[in-house]
Amino acid sequence: MALRFREDRATQAAARLLRLRGGRMSYLKLLKLLYLADRRALVELGRPITFDRFVSMPKGPVLSTTYDLILEEPDPSELSYWHQFISPPRDYDVSLLAEPPHDQLSRAEEAIIDRVFEEFRQWTRWELVAYTHDLPEYRDPAGSSIPINLRDILLAEGMSREQAEAVLGGLEADAAMERLAK
Repeated sequence: MALRFREDRATQAAARLLRLRGGRMSYLKLLKLLYLADRRALVELGRPITFDRFVSMPKGPVLSTTYDLILEEPDPSELSYWHQFISPPRDYDVSLLAEPPHDQLSRAEEAIIDRVFEEFRQWTRWELVAYTHDLPEYRDPAGSSIPINLRDILLAEGMSREQAEAVLGGLEADAAMERLAK
């Protein structure tokens, strides 16, 4: 299923986490918290926050496009939404450069982000790496990356096959409507 990544939503979610952490955080920890928030939103709300691709990488599951936004050098002639508000890594940390608008996340999504932060705020990035390696959807990619099937997450979190198919069907219908609106 091809979801359309929402850079604005990913940026606002990352900015919220950074703000909760005092404006600066290890990019690896940020990636893990964003993954856990997206995963929880998928289970609780039936849709992720960022609509990013979930992938398994050597240090555990991450959001693929968000990972690229953090680690790839931005094109200076075309400053992305992300790079207007989130710094490139420096000494393995990223910082909040400016406060983005608060117009893309619902209260329910903000509450999920806040709960994920509270639950894992004291964890180090390496504890989060170990924790995410133990998630049922994680598969060792042998040095590369492999896609994570959203169905695997939903089933691992206790949904029946019918419930999981209903969530995935809803996401597919939303994606189809978005394609038609273009």
